[in-house]
Amino acid sequence: MMLEQYLPIVIFLGISAVMGSVLLVLGFALGRGEKDVEKLSPYECGFEAFEDTRMKFDVRYYLVAILFIIFDLEIAFLFPWAVSLDEIGTFGLVAMGIFLLILVIGFIYEWKKGALEWD
Repeated sequence: MMLEQYLPIVIFLGISAVMGSVLLVLGFALGRGEKDVEKLSPYECGFEAFEDTRMKFDVRYYLVAILFIIFDLEIAFLFPWAVSLDEIGTFGLVAMGIFLLILVIGFIYEWKKGALEWD
């Protein structure tokens, strides 16, 4: 019984592994593989790196990352909540309201810190 449920997944993973391996082997076999100076040079946005890679970033970069996480979490939790709203009732509505309030507080923090302004 258990094997019948997972057999399509195992078949899919097996076919994917075989196809991936075949494509990699074909790429190495049919590719020219000529490495010249241009191919081996470092590439970053179309020009050579001009500063140390361990330089300090502006705090706004991290604030934008936090903002992304806030909205990513919001969407990840809102869809399942909306689908099961009939079953979870008023308790679920209040819990999601509290969750959204916490996210709004995070958004206001970002706004006050100036993460949304790129002067």
